[in-house]
Amino acid sequence: MKKKILFIVNPISGTANKKQILATLEKNLNKDLYEWEVAYTEYAGHARLLASDAVKKGIDIVTAIGGDGTVNEVGSSLVNTDTALGIIPCGSGNGLARHLGIPVNAKRAADVFNNGVIVDMDYGLINGKPFFCTCGVGFDANVSYKFAQTGKRGFIKYMQLTVKEGLKYKSEHYTVEDDKGNVYEDTFYLVTCGNASQYGNNFFVTPHAVMNDGLLDVTILKPFPLVDSPQVIYQMFNRKIGNNKRSTLIRTTKLHIHRDEPGVMHYDGDPVIGPADIDIEVVRHGIKMVVFKDKPTVPESNSAVKSTKPIQITQDQLQKLKNK
Repeated sequence: MKKKILFIVNPISGTANKKQILATLEKNLNKDLYEWEVAYTEYAGHARLLASDAVKKGIDIVTAIGGDGTVNEVGSSLVNTDTALGIIPCGSGNGLARHLGIPVNAKRAADVFNNGVIVDMDYGLINGKPFFCTCGVGFDANVSYKFAQTGKRGFIKYMQLTVKEGLKYKSEHYTVEDDKGNVYEDTFYLVTCGNASQYGNNFFVTPHAVMNDGLLDVTILKPFPLVDSPQVIYQMFNRKIGNNKRSTLIRTTKLHIHRDEPGVMHYDGDPVIGPADIDIEVVRHGIKMVVFKDKPTVPESNSAVKSTKPIQITQDQLQKLKNK
């Protein structure tokens, strides 16, 4: 019996031509294995409703055609159900897809369905809200918040904003406690929890994360001088942030974060205003995903993730980006 797929398309995510993506899928998906239909999102949160309705109808796979925000909306309605999450990445960062080795090219992404498998993966909860890639507080949450306000998209725009905000960002005081009762209290630049290994664009903030081990990987980074920014960027692009003397990497099933006052937090790149106290936990094997059968878990040594040339930023370039 053929499996049923619902493709949920976010028409405003990224810059890719969605009609062309659908035409490519129509041409390359194995029609002996699948039959499918398409639905377009019309407003924020619509993908969540469409996916929930698909679960009720017994659809086998609901596939997000969009970025990490669309993936989060779709996946949030699929947790703890028999309906699997598929991904055709076309956002700005595509963090979850990149971690899983799912190609951005639609023709190659179709191979995930034609030659893939459905496996049980972990997901996380941050104050009860599901996330699948990363979540956290600090600088990354601040940049996500500012980036959302600009209404602009794309990696270059994001990096420009990151550099500008990095020149003026003031780190906050946090108390962080893991599942063993270990407490980390200090002024931190960021506290990031990863179910997957990266924010997106092969920017590895939790480089050792595996999505079916029942653990969250956490990177805590202390403030660093501006002159060290190129080194931090280099280390994240090369899975070496753990080598930074200001970083602490831990693994845990849950995490409690306390800060002095409410502020921004993010999950899967979407910023929201959160309370002073934040609870994060992992739900083991709580969501089914369509992945390549030869690399269903994507460990640290995954060869499906393409190596990225480190970005070198000089002081002059930092100043130019600041003035843009």
